[in-house]
Amino acid sequence: MNSTDKITAALLGVPWDGSSSYLPGAALAPPRIREALHCDSTNLWTENHTDLGAGGVLYDAGDLDLKVGGDPWSLIDEGAGALFDKGYRPVFLGGDHSVTHPLVRAAAARYPDLCLLHLDAHPDLYQDFGGDPRSNASPMARIMAEGLVRRLVQVGIRTANRAQRLQADRYGVEMIEMKDLTPGFRPCFEGPVYISLDLDVLDPAFAPGVSHPEPGGLSTREAIGLIQALEGDLVGADIVECNPLRDVNGLTALAGAKLLKELAARMKAGAG
Repeated sequence: MNSTDKITAALLGVPWDGSSSYLPGAALAPPRIREALHCDSTNLWTENHTDLGAGGVLYDAGDLDLKVGGDPWSLIDEGAGALFDKGYRPVFLGGDHSVTHPLVRAAAARYPDLCLLHLDAHPDLYQDFGGDPRSNASPMARIMAEGLVRRLVQVGIRTANRAQRLQADRYGVEMIEMKDLTPGFRPCFEGPVYISLDLDVLDPAFAPGVSHPEPGGLSTREAIGLIQALEGDLVGADIVECNPLRDVNGLTALAGAKLLKELAARMKAGAG
């Protein structure tokens, strides 16, 4: 492994879909996104001219083994924490969206003033969904109930029901619904920021391979623009809910790989 002195970003797969509330398959995503990242159809350069293929720029830590027994949440927390403790700025590849709770818990333990930018079609604020407080429909409720972040800003939401709106009010969530998103919107934060990017924030035309497709979402270009325009110190991120069992010609994995590259480039830029 290369010295962390020159490495800003790291990859870690979190192959878990045991908390999926609808269609399983997201646990298969990490290798598919890596495959798209390294596909000969493209290259590892980012739009700000960072070469992620250069030595010491991007470290791949492989996938967590979540079948070894024990509480998967503890395994995820510990695995993520180990990367943060080595000075990396990780991009985690899910997995269903439930994994964001232990990932943010690990980040918040190292960054006490952490803010969270959540890009998603769904608020994921159910107190528990179907009686499961760890459902992939509930991670933001868990994060806010534990006080893990100073601010939660949600962008791209287009499925908020009354129960989730009440939860947003309860926890002081800043919800920017898709219908209210204005061109040129710039996510602004002070201090450390974590981005949780559910690929169903994209319109199904751009990301058909998700378990909960919702028409009327962002284009891939718009999602890239939000990452590039971010004000704040990006210290970690996850890309979740790619479902290879529902993908079409690998388009969703390819979108995930593109967004991964731009997240890593933004981390490197923010780290100086």
